[in-house]
Amino acid sequence: MNWLARLEVDAETVRAAGISEDVYAWHKLLWECYPDQPEAERDFLTRIDQLEGAYRFWVLAKRKPVMPRWCPVDGFGLNEISPSFLSRQYYAFDLRANPVRAAVQRDANGEQVLDANGKRRRGKRVPLVKPDELRAWLVRKGEVRCRDKETGLDVPGGFRLVEERSLEISPMVESHFRKKGQSGYHGGVQFRGTLEVTDRAKFIESYQSGIGSAKGFGFGLLLLAPANL
Repeated sequence: MNWLARLEVDAETVRAAGISEDVYAWHKLLWECYPDQPEAERDFLTRIDQLEGAYRFWVLAKRKPVMPRWCPVDGFGLNEISPSFLSRQYYAFDLRANPVRAAVQRDANGEQVLDANGKRRRGKRVPLVKPDELRAWLVRKGEVRCRDKETGLDVPGGFRLVEERSLEISPMVESHFRKKGQSGYHGGVQFRGTLEVTDRAKFIESYQSGIGSAKGFGFGLLLLAPANL
């Protein structure tokens, strides 16, 4: 991905535009950054920060975004990410993610349910809320970001947490939405700390693809700043 856009909009403008606080509605509005491809699959990451009397939106994408109609000119900032930016060894990071674990699915006899390929069938996703669970989740994402859909193999995240630096973990905040007539929410947790790159190529993939689930609802975008240790 080559572009990081920051959009800042005051709350009064938001209300005047009739925009709700539904995170999914915000996500759909951010498609206006790409007005020429309304039917394309989402290939960008977003993040929404609620500030005092304003909102800040982030869009990370390969394609260059344009300023949407509801964003004031002085609230729109755009940076092209150079390859050298992602060549550093250490970064301070700020991540808002949706940490969950899949509950074990069991049959009437209490046995784990397996798919045809022999892999354990995943059950309902359960939010993680305990600090030790959240830290372990993020450590795990650095080791294994996801599972490859085609091969079933683990995909490394390409980074580790720097233990000598503090890791801030915010309490979980519910983000509510309506989609296809159904209401729901995701639990958002903010992590702030320092990471070390352990596998450059995999780390760049993690940066481009995002961390964790619910990326279509504004989670998983890594904000980075080079750090010196």
